[in-house]
Amino acid sequence: QAHLVESGGGVVQPGGSLTLSCAASGFSLDGDSIGWFRQAPGKEREGVACISMDDGATYFEEFAEGRFAIARNIAKNTTYLQMNSLEPEDTAVYYCATVVCTVIGIYADDDHWGQGTQVTVSS
Repeated sequence: QAHLVESGGGVVQPGGSLTLSCAASGFSLDGDSIGWFRQAPGKEREGVACISMDDGATYFEEFAEGRFAIARNIAKNTTYLQMNSLEPEDTAVYYCATVVCTVIGIYADDDHWGQGTQVTVSS
């Protein structure tokens, strides 16, 4: 069965870092792009960043630019979202999904979504 699995969430103090992983199982990410989204309580889901598995091209939403990094490991069929200088406002459930990753934004294609991983930034 084809699915995405996120891991790496947890509780971190303000200013800390976390790295999330998104592993694809049952299908290859060749030719795909992976995007990260997040949804905080009471708020709409928003895009965070995305990466092309083919050429490594990336896109970051403004709030993530300079604080977050995204990378891919083709052999492991996995992408990573490294989050630095975390703030309480970053608290949310983080999801990965197959997307169309462009220079102007992230667009979910709704083919595959992960179940989400909770990130809590609190002192």
